[in-house]
Amino acid sequence: MKNQHEFLKQLFQQEFAKMVAVISKQYGLQHIELAEDIVSETFLLATETWGDKGIPQNPAAWLYTVAKQKTLYHFRRNKIFEEKVIPQVTLTQETNTEMGELNFSPQYIKDSQLQMLFAICSPAIASEAQIGLALRILCGFGIDEIAEAFLSNKETINKRLFRAREKLRADNVKMELPPPGEINNRLDNVLHIIYLLFNEGYYSKTQNQTLQKELCIEALQLGLMLTEYETTNLPQTNALIALMCFHASRFDARENIDGTTILYDKQNAELWNADLINQGVHFLELSAKGNEVTSYHLEARIAYWHCQKEDTHQKWQSILQLYNQLLMINYSPAVALNRTYALYKANGWQEALTEAEKLKLENNHFYFLLLGELYQHQDYAKALLSYQRAYDLAKTSTERNGIQGRIDSLMPK
Repeated sequence: MKNQHEFLKQLFQQEFAKMVAVISKQYGLQHIELAEDIVSETFLLATETWGDKGIPQNPAAWLYTVAKQKTLYHFRRNKIFEEKVIPQVTLTQETNTEMGELNFSPQYIKDSQLQMLFAICSPAIASEAQIGLALRILCGFGIDEIAEAFLSNKETINKRLFRAREKLRADNVKMELPPPGEINNRLDNVLHIIYLLFNEGYYSKTQNQTLQKELCIEALQLGLMLTEYETTNLPQTNALIALMCFHASRFDARENIDGTTILYDKQNAELWNADLINQGVHFLELSAKGNEVTSYHLEARIAYWHCQKEDTHQKWQSILQLYNQLLMINYSPAVALNRTYALYKANGWQEALTEAEKLKLENNHFYFLLLGELYQHQDYAKALLSYQRAYDLAKTSTERNGIQGRIDSLMPK
């Protein structure tokens, strides 16, 4: 039973997005919530039927057939098909598929998913809502999982998704790729949402490590989908994929068995995923073919150096220079803080402490963690106060446990 449950969950995440994208492509985004309901009902029927009769030889084909029947039955039964849908279906849709017949061919699924990605990442929708829609529509995550990822509750997530769907309807957002002249601007927003989606997993505050990994994997898969089309397979796309590969390669080395975070300099490099590192190098090389250097390029190169096991002066000097460039094109307190750590590793604690004290990130526990480490070279009392401040600001028990270990190490024996 457990194996079947896991299989259905995996199948749901694989096929939910495809089926919703195809139905929404055929009948319009104004029916996106209906598409979600139909697909959910299809999986519910699958759970009941397969529990009695066993899993069919081709589960995906079974799902597509049932979804087609349910969709056509709904529109015919409610006369929406004749009275409302036909007038709204564009000429392009008519030429793509026979009216009323859903097309679940592999290429049509891919095209529909790509168009859905651009629709969800419409500038008309708030960034946080875009991430929620991406998790639900493109990744097949349940409301409970999305609520956990956002450290929120089901009611809040449902309201956020409802408002986002209403915005899609009100603005009459179409499932289509932007015109060639607009593709770069829209792609920037799509890449940004994928970047934020990955960060929701990689820097997640939830203690569900399985969910964290799934978020990262789904973001990476969305990025890879963009490389299958010439108009979106651009250097910045490859740079973002390289960045995600490098970060994901160190996922298993970042946490202890008890859930406490293992900081970079304490990680076991033997746990880094060599295949993902090699894939990252491949996409990093592809990203170098353009003339523009984006923040994704710089972050990817920083992440590349973090995948080099040897702790050399050249490594940290290279990272420091990359952070200097990144601050010039995309300043943020987090980048400034990371740059200060690189300065510490490259040039020593005295220079880094001078820079760190200027940042004054009073509500950032990572800032006080760095101050604590730097003060250990000069003033144990200040180091202890910094670690205690970091402990007070930490948002999860696993973070506090890790900081407590540092505090304990400073206490007299």
